[in-house]
Amino acid sequence: MSLAILFSRAGRGVSAPLVTVEVHLANGLPALNMVGLPEAAVRESKDRVRGAIVNSRFDFPVRRITINLAPADLPKEGGRFDLAIALGILAASGQLPGDCLPAFEFLGELALSGGLRPVRGVLPAALAARDAERSLMLPRENADEASLVSGLALHPADSLLGVCQNLVRSEPPALYIGRDHTPARGPGPDLAEVRGQPRAKRALEVAAAGGHSMLMLGPPGSGKSMLASRLPGVLPPMTEQEALESAAIQSVSHRGFETDLWMKRPFRAPHHTASGAALVGGGSVPMPGEISLAHHGVLFLDELPEFDRRVLEVLREPLETGSIVISRAARQETFPAQFQLVAAMNPCPCGYLGDEGSDCRCTEDQVARYRGKISGPLLDRVDIQVEVPRVPVGRLGGSGMKEEEASRLVADRVEGARTLQVERGGCLNSRLGNARTEAFCPLDPAAQALLGRAMERLRLSARGYYRILRLARTIADLASASRIGSGHLAEAIGYRQLDRRS
Repeated sequence: MSLAILFSRAGRGVSAPLVTVEVHLANGLPALNMVGLPEAAVRESKDRVRGAIVNSRFDFPVRRITINLAPADLPKEGGRFDLAIALGILAASGQLPGDCLPAFEFLGELALSGGLRPVRGVLPAALAARDAERSLMLPRENADEASLVSGLALHPADSLLGVCQNLVRSEPPALYIGRDHTPARGPGPDLAEVRGQPRAKRALEVAAAGGHSMLMLGPPGSGKSMLASRLPGVLPPMTEQEALESAAIQSVSHRGFETDLWMKRPFRAPHHTASGAALVGGGSVPMPGEISLAHHGVLFLDELPEFDRRVLEVLREPLETGSIVISRAARQETFPAQFQLVAAMNPCPCGYLGDEGSDCRCTEDQVARYRGKISGPLLDRVDIQVEVPRVPVGRLGGSGMKEEEASRLVADRVEGARTLQVERGGCLNSRLGNARTEAFCPLDPAAQALLGRAMERLRLSARGYYRILRLARTIADLASASRIGSGHLAEAIGYRQLDRRS
């Protein structure tokens, strides 16, 4: 047999397109040619493959070897094809039976000793292999990540020799049983640890119930960051599909996916010096940024006005569409970005405007310039804007301290409201289109007149009109009300804090 055909997977964004590895041996001067748009790391695999085959006690054929990575127009990068190339050479030279190879897909980088090294982006490849109804052979260090995919026949190995032993066994190789990935429900940051701030806690509950974006305005030390860090604790547990989508994005990132984070909602808090590319992603080979790594989780931007204005403007499109398209000269990738934005800022440059007992000397022009760093179009996309004032000393400790509500109690109400939304419209209220918003959010004449007066006085845009309706629908869902009342609408209008001030 002088021709062997195997299957592997490339990495392209959060997808893993199929790559057919064809190895042909012909007579002629010894040479190894590789075609199929391989990049530098793939072209270098011929030296790794040669060393791995020889050090695994196989014979490297002294013939003319041609390796084709199809499709030819798909860029191939990284060392993920090493294992498939080595097995193809062994099968084409008759050292390995080739009849069993079409039932498997192969991933793995080879060491010169023949050992298998882990690769990045295994989870999308595992999902694609399962959908193609083929088994997956890969390095043992990637096995735990791949085992998150249910229904996949997984066969990890430590070396090229170990893979060959699995393939030549008379009985099928044993399936890998991954470790238990049941998420540990240990005690996380609890909302009861935040003293006072009833209005901000209520706003956080409403934001969690409908998936709404939120901006907190208050002096330093008032609890804005504490409130934001407790939002994941009041969100319902992730579904398996949401967890797989989130893990797949992290798997293709530079850092990779940590299996200890399985089923835990992401909480990303980039520093205010982050660039636009760090938020949306980028690079010559497009990689996900912070907004995609926060998919199905929370993106927290502290000290919002300290971010570069051009950086903040990149949030506008993904807040509307739930995805981000990264275009480069030769490649274009789309990454999902359904994140919940939570931001915090001070009321003025010194941070103490309106704080009782403070000595704020910021002028009106300084305050206007400070808040002007946040553009009107971006602010218009933030559903909830709430003040977080300083907590009185009497609420921070002592025997008379009021018992605060725990996260689990708030989470029960949030889950109930989300269930109503999914049963009614198939999605959260924050993701309803304008037509469906009008269908699900009818107003009685009194409420319609109230909203009309608010639109006129606050000079709200059409986007703000529909966002207030969706927010009022969420507040009504928390109260288990079938229709939006004037009280629900008034609370929703009250959350447009910065619109009122403008």
